[in-house]
Amino acid sequence: MADTSSPPAMTATRNTVLDLLKRGGPQSASALAESLGVTAMAVRLHLYELAEEGLIEQTAKPQGRGRPTKIWSLTEAAARIFPDAHQGLALEMITSIREMFGEEGLARVIDKHSESQLAAYREHLSGLSDLGARVKRLTELRSAEGYMAAAAQDGDDWLLIENHCPICSAAKACQRLCANELQVFQDALGADVNIIREDHILAGARRCAYRISPSV
Repeated sequence: MADTSSPPAMTATRNTVLDLLKRGGPQSASALAESLGVTAMAVRLHLYELAEEGLIEQTAKPQGRGRPTKIWSLTEAAARIFPDAHQGLALEMITSIREMFGEEGLARVIDKHSESQLAAYREHLSGLSDLGARVKRLTELRSAEGYMAAAAQDGDDWLLIENHCPICSAAKACQRLCANELQVFQDALGADVNIIREDHILAGARRCAYRISPSV
């Protein structure tokens, strides 16, 4: 997220604003200012600059009889700011495998990748009996892979939230990646949990969110 055209302090604040919008979704200038520990006026300067660059946009949220609140959110153009895990290479490989070996051959390659991914997750989760500990460890692993993941408890359930998908273009080209991913999570966390995907980036959501519930 480097920006050599601005002083370091300004660049850091801009990057933090983008990160907050990526992780937290659409927010007002006041909410962003509170998170940053600065005034709303100070954060608006960055918001207007980012809007001019086409990285964010604003919408008006009605507030009863008062003036509507401006809510800021990322645009599609902001995707270039965040890591893409070599999307171009991944797309090229998917296309080549499909052309050389057909859909069945591509499916075997994706399944083999999922097997390797599951083995790695199981190794890291080994010995963790508590569901919360397992979800938090998986969250750490996913964050390290570029998914900007977070874990949150919701009653007896846990939520695994992924605010970014570094393989989004590849997943669009081969949706088996997403289908296998859900099963990998299920197998890695164990038979004592149920997992459903509540939000999905490929379905138009701003994030992917998985609800993890203890089996009854």
